[in-house]
Amino acid sequence: MTSCAASEGASSPVDERNWSEHPEDRIVDALVRTSFLVTAALSAVGTEHHLSLTQVRVLGILSDRQLRMTELAAYLGLERSTLSGLVNRAEQRGLLVRTRADSDGRSIEVSTTAEGRALAESVHGELAARLAPLVVKLDAEQRDCLAGLLESLPEPIESSGDSAPGAGRP
Repeated sequence: MTSCAASEGASSPVDERNWSEHPEDRIVDALVRTSFLVTAALSAVGTEHHLSLTQVRVLGILSDRQLRMTELAAYLGLERSTLSGLVNRAEQRGLLVRTRADSDGRSIEVSTTAEGRALAESVHGELAARLAPLVVKLDAEQRDCLAGLLESLPEPIESSGDSAPGAGRP
């Protein structure tokens, strides 16, 4: 297995901390700091397109699949009524569409329209450009290693303990 060594000269303000007493805090701190950076980038790109952070997430999740409203609500951690309002607004903008599920005819599935997919692609590209500086000091092998490590993390877990559906893009 390839070692994921940090780039020489790469440092952060917290590198000086002594993690020996609680080494597990190092990964928690790194994940939290990274989540702040990614969330800020997602929010900034969303704002440029008049999208909330949750709307950006919905477009990313649905960019390559359709989900039942209940599945999407569970994944996002939202009440169905909250998600319904969010989907209504996205439908009015021509980004999402609701259809009856083929499997039972009672459930409602939601998916992106062509306009929604185009916007999701644009947001993805802009997000990639904003996040690129975070990994610019990493060589190709280190970027591959980082991607592999992040991809190996489990999917989000619902409060009931069941795995949520795949995340897709942001």
